[in-house]
Amino acid sequence: MQNSDRALRLWIAASAFCILHTALIGCASNPPTRNAPSLNPLAQLRSDITAATHAPGVSRGSWGIVVDSLDRHERLIDINASTLFVPASVAKLVSVATAADAVGWDYRFETTLLTTGSVSQGRLFGDLIVVGSGDPSIGGRGGGDFSALVAAVKAAGYERIEGRIIGDDDALEEPRPQLAWAWDDLGYTTGSLFGALNLAENRTTATVSPGALPGAPAIVSLDVRAVGRAIFNRAVTGPAGSATLVWPEQRPGETALTIAGSIALGAPPVQLGISVGNPTLWFANVLRSRLIDEGIVVTGEAADIDDLTPPPDRSDATTLFTYRSPTLAEIARPLLKDSINLYGEAFMRLNVQPGSFPTNDAALDGLRKRLTAWGLPESSYQLVDGSGLSRRDAISPEAIMVVLQRMADSSATSPFVTALPIAGVDGSLATHMKGTAAEGNVRAKTGTMSNIRSLAGYVTARDGEHLAFVIVINNFEGTGTAANQALDSIAVRLAAFTRK
Repeated sequence: MQNSDRALRLWIAASAFCILHTALIGCASNPPTRNAPSLNPLAQLRSDITAATHAPGVSRGSWGIVVDSLDRHERLIDINASTLFVPASVAKLVSVATAADAVGWDYRFETTLLTTGSVSQGRLFGDLIVVGSGDPSIGGRGGGDFSALVAAVKAAGYERIEGRIIGDDDALEEPRPQLAWAWDDLGYTTGSLFGALNLAENRTTATVSPGALPGAPAIVSLDVRAVGRAIFNRAVTGPAGSATLVWPEQRPGETALTIAGSIALGAPPVQLGISVGNPTLWFANVLRSRLIDEGIVVTGEAADIDDLTPPPDRSDATTLFTYRSPTLAEIARPLLKDSINLYGEAFMRLNVQPGSFPTNDAALDGLRKRLTAWGLPESSYQLVDGSGLSRRDAISPEAIMVVLQRMADSSATSPFVTALPIAGVDGSLATHMKGTAAEGNVRAKTGTMSNIRSLAGYVTARDGEHLAFVIVINNFEGTGTAANQALDSIAVRLAAFTRK
């Protein structure tokens, strides 16, 4: 009997690798000659999922898995459900769910244009001030229309602005990295800072070209609108045919962005996506540039209101135009499908309680109150930002499941469910699970950080049973590809599950 048990365990371990690639369509290796004892469908599901957690590259990681039947209100899988894990971008599910609860899916951010001074014959003798409220979508994937602001100035008949273009971000806390964001994320677009004014997701480009000789500094140029984004050029020209590797760094203690690495002599230019630094100054600079492009003369410079002493006199300010963003439901789609960190931060800030100044801490306090009302104890999570970019974030699979259960809706128009990436179709799951029972079926949020992968969402099993699932692995020993395959294999297995 002991040999039979040992053979069964070996067979289960060997089959794990096969689970990574298909919905259990078979394995090249032969099972032991003695047949394994048959299991009931639910026991077989649990056995197969356990086997996936022992696959090469992920067997030494810490796993948390919860699967619930939404139809039967039954727990199917429970592996370390109450343990705290770093969730990565699956934390965005909490930001979206709580924001929708706080302000509703129809909520719209507002951005207002104010003018100071007098107007005469098409001339504004004063400043144009743009006042933000945290809209993350303007000029980005959320569909916010930056041209509406420019069109409003033109419609007012202004031909010349004898003053400055000022960005006013005082409605929110000053843009800053959140707690325990890795410094080497901050130069990239994933680490772009969120503020009251945001444009094009606070992303721009740096172009790196080789110099004339090996060893010469590389040539770095920025988007012309990124005025005020100081650059330290530490990139060099490598020998012809050498490897090209360049990257941005926002080094601790430095306000300028470093461009580092090497580009081969004669290599084509490389475009790097970079964060813009100060999002308020970036917004004001681009607005000034666009107005000039439209034929409006602007005599003053662009400025962040916090850099002006004294600040502009707004005692006689006039509202020129108020722009309203797409709805929260519309912005949630790119947030979850493309996992945009900036949008996650914007949504989390909507948890601020009425009457409180919207700092990150105030928003987290509001979020905790909301989760407590949903029945979640504070011991089940430790969230410090809205995007999941911080490694200080921790949450239990059980807590994420509570959010999924609360937001579950079989309606085809449910804003939360329809915003999730669809396996094999779109978003961060566009290339995952193709040709399996999960394709077009699994709707789930992904999470990706070094040695961390997570997947949480919904799937319809083979017999039509609706399931919610949370899968998290921390500190796995293999490649990210191996971890993704393991998570995908579990989701595929859930899609193929039948109780018959």
